[in-house]
Amino acid sequence: MTLNRILPIFTIGIAALNHGLADSQSALVDQALKASGKNRAQIAEALEKAPDEQKSALQFLIAYMPKHDLEALSAKFLLNNVDLAFKARASMPWGNDIPDARFLNDVLPYASINERRDDWRADFYERLAPIVKDCKTPGEAAQVLNRDLYKLIGVQYHASKRPKPDQSPYESIEAKYASCSGLSVLLIDACRAVCVPARFAGTARWAKKRGNHSWVEVWDSGKWHFTGACEYNKAGLNKVWFLNDASHAKKDERRHAIYATSWQHTGESFPMVWAQDLDYVQAINVTDIYTGRAAQLLSAGECLLGIQVWDCPGGERVVSDVRVRAGEEKIHEGKTTGTSDDTNHVFEVVLKQNKAYSIDYVDTAGEQHSKPVTTANDAHQRLDLFLSEK
Repeated sequence: MTLNRILPIFTIGIAALNHGLADSQSALVDQALKASGKNRAQIAEALEKAPDEQKSALQFLIAYMPKHDLEALSAKFLLNNVDLAFKARASMPWGNDIPDARFLNDVLPYASINERRDDWRADFYERLAPIVKDCKTPGEAAQVLNRDLYKLIGVQYHASKRPKPDQSPYESIEAKYASCSGLSVLLIDACRAVCVPARFAGTARWAKKRGNHSWVEVWDSGKWHFTGACEYNKAGLNKVWFLNDASHAKKDERRHAIYATSWQHTGESFPMVWAQDLDYVQAINVTDIYTGRAAQLLSAGECLLGIQVWDCPGGERVVSDVRVRAGEEKIHEGKTTGTSDDTNHVFEVVLKQNKAYSIDYVDTAGEQHSKPVTTANDAHQRLDLFLSEK
């Protein structure tokens, strides 16, 4: 499927916007022109040359563009971005079902956070439209993309091999590694390329443990769903390893709340821990979507023990079969996560506090190790196991 073969541009939904923007948004376009400085001619050219059926969408995009984009992006870049978004909407079976507000805010934008502005839309459509051609809904398409995208482009997670956290799509493809943030940017752009509304979500710091995390929200059947980027789960959307962590988010504490990005101004900025001095990425507090949806609920006297196996102190995480015993009774078993999994993704088990257990784990040669452990008097605990002490 190629964009050049698509039938006439999709106009049904956006047509209602062609009568002009609200006065407040028209004022924002005027402000954007003033803020564009020496690049004003490019912004004005885009506004002048946009086809009538796309003009309101372009005005929306420009009204909420960050200042540095207004000062740098060309008319060609903006016009192509809008045109390709419209053509993708026309070509997808769910395009007519996407509300205009979702299309404008969560399909049309060319960026998610503060990543470098890459011209990805045509390339991603050509690569990914064939992959989702049999999908019937945006949610189904998002699942297929999360399953196949990263193998197609050769990118995987690594906490230290990725050059920086806020990589653009092509920076991640060139590096072959990305953080949870870079992986999320990739999946969002892949979704938007085939008219799946998607947005960047995350928390600056988990309420119950260290570290930040980023993931993706996708729109389907009238509501937002969530998924970990490069963490496909055949069970479907909303089936993520961090659900328990997210359920403890604190809506009224910025550091521990969960936010999703918005192109339209909201009066709230997304807390980018990798660029704390930047506040132009708009956000919505979406903590209520996640709280109360715990994957694990602790009773009195219980603890959640996170277990990781390392090749050596200061080394790499290792995927290992783990079994937790109380005496000879097997309590839990599973696998630890490795370097291709998010740093915060830890094998977790619910145990009793202040109780003795044995942890059995296997090294790469198949040799079994065992470590006696007595849990502490804390609800959340961590255990690091090493295959070698050297």
